[in-house]
Amino acid sequence: MGFLRAVRRYPVVIAGLAVLAVALTLAGVGLGLASALVSAVFAAAVGMWTFAGMVREIVHGRWGLDLLAVTAIAATLAVGEYVAAVIIVLMLTGGGALEDFAAGRARHELTALLERAPHVAHRQAADGSVQDIGLDEVRVDDVLVVRPNEVVPVDGLLVSAAGVFDESSLTGESLPAERSAGETVLSGSVNGTGAVLLRATTTAAESQFSQIVALVRQAAESRAPVVRLADRYAVPFTLFSLALAGLGWWLSGSPLRFAEVLVVATPCPLLIAAPVAFLGGMSRASKNGVIVKGGAVLELLARVRTVAFDKTGTLTLGRPELVAVVPAPGLDPDELLALTASAERYSSHALAATVVSAATARGVALLPVEEAEEVATNGVSARVGGREVLVGKRAFVEDATGQQIVEPALRPGELAVYVGVDGEPGGVIVLSDAPRPEAQATLERLKEAGAAHVLMLTGDAVSTARSIAADLGVTEVRAELLPLDKVEIVRHASPRPVLMVGDGVNDAPVLAAADVGIAMGARGSTAASESAGAVVLVEDLTRTAKAVEIAQHTVRVALQSIWLGIALSVGLMAVALTGALPPVAGALLQELVDLATILNALRALGRSRTPPLPGGQPVSASIPRHVSQS
Repeated sequence: MGFLRAVRRYPVVIAGLAVLAVALTLAGVGLGLASALVSAVFAAAVGMWTFAGMVREIVHGRWGLDLLAVTAIAATLAVGEYVAAVIIVLMLTGGGALEDFAAGRARHELTALLERAPHVAHRQAADGSVQDIGLDEVRVDDVLVVRPNEVVPVDGLLVSAAGVFDESSLTGESLPAERSAGETVLSGSVNGTGAVLLRATTTAAESQFSQIVALVRQAAESRAPVVRLADRYAVPFTLFSLALAGLGWWLSGSPLRFAEVLVVATPCPLLIAAPVAFLGGMSRASKNGVIVKGGAVLELLARVRTVAFDKTGTLTLGRPELVAVVPAPGLDPDELLALTASAERYSSHALAATVVSAATARGVALLPVEEAEEVATNGVSARVGGREVLVGKRAFVEDATGQQIVEPALRPGELAVYVGVDGEPGGVIVLSDAPRPEAQATLERLKEAGAAHVLMLTGDAVSTARSIAADLGVTEVRAELLPLDKVEIVRHASPRPVLMVGDGVNDAPVLAAADVGIAMGARGSTAASESAGAVVLVEDLTRTAKAVEIAQHTVRVALQSIWLGIALSVGLMAVALTGALPPVAGALLQELVDLATILNALRALGRSRTPPLPGGQPVSASIPRHVSQS
């Protein structure tokens, strides 16, 4: 089966090996003429087929490296080196097989998720019986049985008392994750040694694993920027090789010298090295919890000079807590909190849920709301218990009340929600959203990687943004922005390329506007994930710096592999120029050059190591026990 599959996939390679074996056998038994005829016919046929394809490419404006191979085949046939011509054909056609092998090794981590994607789920009925169903048949609240070592099919809550799950392919975290009854279990994680029950909280199409698989499939099917990176060297290398071969002919007076030089100038290293290195880089990024959607994204990440961050949920934890309730004269704290929380029930802002939860936790009774209207990007206006209540940004409340509000003194990480009651300033709710513990180290690593210009873009108040920025060492702060303001700032930011890091639906436009965008957390906004060039699968900001470092290593390895191939080929051409390298020996040596180049390109897979946080704490220890909803 394996041989038949190889014949179907690489027919010219298999035919070339067969022709080479027949030709050597005929020559060994003294039938030199027959050996030459078999070799010449095969090499000429493949050469003409390659020439026709090359002409079609040139007609469409695409110049490649096939000219060297075609010329080398023609030259060796012309001087009677028929076996060498067959070996050149094998180099030319075998490059695809070699690339497939190397690419399979390079994209192993990237495609591991696709290979493990489940196709069925085991649904438990009320009577305890279990039925196998297709993933698309899973409904919210279905109770599913996940057997030992099976992949969790959909997101859900653990029904069993406890369970242990391997989330390494999702998060890059090698330690097993322990879960208790009622805790979230991620789809795509692998169950431990005991069967568990899970209550589905999403359908298969809406689960985290489905989103990740879609991202991985897009990345795996993408083409590395081989045209921009390798073909950049194609024309000068071709001209140089032809000129050197022509010089050898002129100096020796023999066309054999022309063929000897061209035999070792075949272009396989240039054609194969770059895509293999980029696939290796994407695979390495996947192993570190970052899905990069294509080689072009890696190339841009490697050259990033400016990084823009969203604040809430990106540089900060995105889980604010109530710090203080500061009422205006005439209101008490509980009354202000009750009015604010009652209105905030009708707001979609991330902070609204925090205020409502804090009021409930304090035992503050929420009031009836007669009407409510959310004012986009500003706040909410509501009639609560017969009183007019405004909750939102400082400017929003000041404009509505016609009075200036004194901004409270805020510590780093704190932010203020302003409240107006019956046309008067009603007070301030102070929340705290602490910076991520890994944020400062991430910024330092990005600066070391060449992104010296760091921006913070946020819709929050200036004082809140500046306090966070000062704590983290951000060089430029833009606050009180609307989504379109962020887009304009990123479009005109310099130096370029510009990397934007964010999450949430409001970040989708600015992620698309940047040269390259990274969306934090695959469980965040689908819109943000789709518009970004890369997606961090876990709530760990250091992975953005890791993605840039991997990209730089990948491009460096790709270029090194290209130059290694060129250097070895030029060295062999210099030897062939002296006449010391017969065509057959040169063709075999060129195969070794191809192998060396491919092995070097596979260095892009690297050996991943997650650096520790200041104080020696490993970054993985800061990853939350579950990926929170952004």
